[in-house]
Amino acid sequence: MSAQAPVVPGVQDGECDYSIVIPVYFNEGSLHSTMEAIHAEVVAKNPDLTHEVIFVDDGSGDNSFSELIEIHKKYPGEVRVIKLTRNFGQPSARLAGLAHARGRCLISTAADEQNPTALMNSMLSAHFDEHYEVVICVRTHRDESWYRTLTSRFFFSLMRRLSFPNMPVEGFDYVLLGRKAIDAILRNQEAHAYFQGQILWSGFEPKFLEYRRLERRVGRSRWTFGKKITLLVDGTLGYSFLPIRLMSLVGIGISFLAFAYAAFVIFRKLYWGTKVLGWATLTIAILGIGGVQILMLGIIGEYLWRSLAQSRNRDAYVVEQILD
Repeated sequence: MSAQAPVVPGVQDGECDYSIVIPVYFNEGSLHSTMEAIHAEVVAKNPDLTHEVIFVDDGSGDNSFSELIEIHKKYPGEVRVIKLTRNFGQPSARLAGLAHARGRCLISTAADEQNPTALMNSMLSAHFDEHYEVVICVRTHRDESWYRTLTSRFFFSLMRRLSFPNMPVEGFDYVLLGRKAIDAILRNQEAHAYFQGQILWSGFEPKFLEYRRLERRVGRSRWTFGKKITLLVDGTLGYSFLPIRLMSLVGIGISFLAFAYAAFVIFRKLYWGTKVLGWATLTIAILGIGGVQILMLGIIGEYLWRSLAQSRNRDAYVVEQILD
């Protein structure tokens, strides 16, 4: 992974009270207003706390990086920009921000202006005044389409059942982490990491803050259904043995049915003289069992691929440029 970045001017000993990490991917048009909101609603209201704002450009194909250069010039000594060589995905971009952050705590948010900026004040208060190591902002409502709302609820309900019983019903991605939680995540880096799962796995008691997710005003979401499925697989296979256990139970169930059906056929032949049914039953049995076997091999393959990716120990991201 990239070496530690230079010290930000104006931050004593390279440390500050809080860092704000914002992954950027095709967020042209919303970055200036995002930074202005942070400065007006958070920085100005916490004059006694030192801070830094870290934007991580995750290989955006629009003019996002050009806007970040302008923001960096407008807020010298306050904004840092990390440009990755390509699109590594939001988890890797967020990880880059965590690795370069120098705050005593860190707030991770998005650049789409859907998370209310003013809520950061309550998050900082929960950490510094109430001493919570983890503060999770829970979405109670969404100003979004029924499709996105329904798929998100379905996704996180599965996560609750399969891996994390304490996962909020609407999920979360707006969170504050203390230095202990940050260090725990960085020490336990893994291939195909699931950020929310890493936070809940750490075991720190979180404080939950409720908020309404706002409507996206600029651009369109790049959070596709396919990416949700990928994250669901990562969260399930990375933190649950249920798929492996389910495979064993399915195997036992099919074996039981096979033996029961064989006994039934033999009984009918010996006592009633009924002929064994023809190719239809055999074909159905072969296709059914074959489909289950292929599914099981696919699950095993997913586990093996993650083990291979972990053993390769490749960098989760590659930094091309840091504006500091």
